[in-house]
Amino acid sequence: MASQSAVLPAADLLPVSRHANVPYRLVRLVAVPLLRLMFRFEVEGRQNIPRSGNYVVIANHLNWLDEFTLLYLLPVEPRLHFLADPTILVTRKFQWWLVRTTGGYVPVVRERHGDTALFRHVDHALEVGGAVAIFPEANYGPREGELLPFHKGFAHFAIKAGVPVLPVALSGTKDLWFRKPIRVVIGEPLATAGQTAEGLTQLAFERMKQLLPAYSEPPGRKLLRGWLTHLF
Repeated sequence: MASQSAVLPAADLLPVSRHANVPYRLVRLVAVPLLRLMFRFEVEGRQNIPRSGNYVVIANHLNWLDEFTLLYLLPVEPRLHFLADPTILVTRKFQWWLVRTTGGYVPVVRERHGDTALFRHVDHALEVGGAVAIFPEANYGPREGELLPFHKGFAHFAIKAGVPVLPVALSGTKDLWFRKPIRVVIGEPLATAGQTAEGLTQLAFERMKQLLPAYSEPPGRKLLRGWLTHLF
């Protein structure tokens, strides 16, 4: 998943909405029990998820499981929209199908810079009450417990829409195996009133560093490690 750059022409953009569609609700019926079977999620801070209104979610990015973890943990509504690079997703047919039919998405084309369609589309998603998920590192982090510098696009979106930023720290998703513990820490929402994009970006980076749990590789057998790590 990408977190910035320009997008496809407006005609190619999928609709956005606050409300979850039927395919997403159906997929959750299967996907949530499957995720619980495959991994052991340890979640802190569920009480920090806003109970009303929408928001921008930011998370550190380690592997394919990150997107599914957010879709699994966050409420069905407001519908979560990811920024996604279709030129990459089309080579991952199952993941592309899931993104297109369940969670909303904003198509991002990395090769085209300076196009304002991305900003218009994300702004619209927030205006209609949808939530937006962004990985501000814009790439997979190098290893557990480390962060790449944050891009500030998420801050611009949240400030303009007047919605809070919900930080989510993920630990354990870099290398995956059957029944691996996955730790998720959901921080308190960051208010955007009176913030600058630069200030909010720095604040979010520091908050994410504080939230990230210390990681040590669990002992024992690691069944299906190679297959699950590189599943998508």
